[in-house]
Amino acid sequence: MLVGTSLSANAEGERADTLYLFNWTEYVPPAVLQDFEREYDVRVVQNFFTSNAEMFTKLRSGGDAQYDVVVPTDYFVPRLIQAGLIQPLDHDRLPGLENLLPEFQNPDYDPGNRYSVPYQWGVSGIVYDSRVLEDIPQSWSALFDPQVNEKAPFTLLGGDPQVLFGAACASMGYGFDCTQQDQWVDAARLLMQTRQRSNFIGFVDSTAAIDQIVRGVSGIGITYNGDLAWRQAEDPDTYGHLRFFVPEEGSQRGIDTLVIPKRAPHPELAQAFIAYTLRPDVAARISNYTFYATPNQAALDQLDDALQKPPSRLSREVQARLVFVPRINETQLGTLSQLNNEMRSR
Repeated sequence: MLVGTSLSANAEGERADTLYLFNWTEYVPPAVLQDFEREYDVRVVQNFFTSNAEMFTKLRSGGDAQYDVVVPTDYFVPRLIQAGLIQPLDHDRLPGLENLLPEFQNPDYDPGNRYSVPYQWGVSGIVYDSRVLEDIPQSWSALFDPQVNEKAPFTLLGGDPQVLFGAACASMGYGFDCTQQDQWVDAARLLMQTRQRSNFIGFVDSTAAIDQIVRGVSGIGITYNGDLAWRQAEDPDTYGHLRFFVPEEGSQRGIDTLVIPKRAPHPELAQAFIAYTLRPDVAARISNYTFYATPNQAALDQLDDALQKPPSRLSREVQARLVFVPRINETQLGTLSQLNNEMRSR
């Protein structure tokens, strides 16, 4: 019994020196984590998810007691709050909040940044193989109109349906931020027709959409600008022929955030990690690695030149077409989930 007690104490002591991070893949520089480990004399263990829906399900299944820091996109923060899965932040332990650009200091999805801190931001759009599709309109019709793309294999975005339905809504003139049930019904019909086309090959996440195009499996799909920019910088010979655009009908501006789960094993260490990412030099290193934009105003003058050109940098004209994924209530979420399930099953 004494041996068992000793082993248990040692295990708990080891856990106290570990930060458990639940993150998107390739979304933090290994060197940044290593520096944090050295400075705080801890170990960082990462697990990964590929969609907000996957992350949400994991936290509801007990993950809120397994992870210290999680990285949800802005529109999922209210859902996590409502579900009681994340805890308020202690702003006294977060020096550097004043470094955020004004537009990120009091966001609609989390007034006063009570539960979340902006981490990175980017946009969703269309990626395609310029050798397969030479001249396509800068429009969602490149995916949803069979006359625009009759033959090239294409994919649609999997995961949480709100982004996908937003794209379908935008293509029909409802706007990417549609929330009305009749608009979603029309979007479901369009998506059903689209997935029944002979050149549709499946629902995939952002990175898989890129990789399938590179392998020649697909010709066009939906991705996020930073995912493509990162790959093009790492391997221009492999990814240089891919192109990205934000459709003229509008698309998503997404902010990924840092939150602390309700039952995080090490909330104080989690606060320290979030404060660490708010340092201007660290924030710049993160963006220079991910090729996503930083919300940290004090870090802007430390960004690499590569982030000053597309697809990382967007013109004011393009940015004017961007909207946030709108907040929806639990009833609306249930309706959307039902429509999405029916669309995928028929």
